[in-house]
Amino acid sequence: MSGNRFPVGRLPDEVLLSGLAAGDPELAVLFVRRFQHRVFGVARAVTGDQQLAEDVAQQTFERAWRHAQIYDSRRGSVMTWLTSIAHNLAIDAVRARRTQPMAPEDLEDLLDVVTETPEQWALADEASAQVRAALARLPREQARALMLAGIYGMTARQVADAERIPLGTAKTRIRTAMARLRTTVASAKRGDHVQ
Repeated sequence: MSGNRFPVGRLPDEVLLSGLAAGDPELAVLFVRRFQHRVFGVARAVTGDQQLAEDVAQQTFERAWRHAQIYDSRRGSVMTWLTSIAHNLAIDAVRARRTQPMAPEDLEDLLDVVTETPEQWALADEASAQVRAALARLPREQARALMLAGIYGMTARQVADAERIPLGTAKTRIRTAMARLRTTVASAKRGDHVQ
């Protein structure tokens, strides 16, 4: 590594990912160390379970190793790619473990995890921060409906049943929340100041 222009600890994320894919043990260890806290944080925020989060984090690094060659820097940073993998695996793990949907009263805790806790840094990339901020500004009932649909994959009918509201109301809440999030994120990308 001494021939590189970067000190080992400052190697770009893409170099570490390439090293992981190539089976370089030193770069693989550096890759895991660089991202382990954030990957675990995402898994823990979604699953709410220490052991399950550890399993998801391990699966995330295994999947990154197996699929490193499909990473495309034009679609986002290594961090974004890796936390997306962790997020998707965590959602799958929660779905597989739950036979019943999450109780609506438990959504308050999940919304707080996404918007107000030290777990925020775990979702590091800028787009996630913008979405979290926009989600926090939504009326609580819209945020809950969006979380049920987006994170737990519920249909509008299932959201309506879980929230004990008419189907049309559930659809409106989801659609309105999505429109507000899109507007906020689009404004942020253009550099507009959104309140």
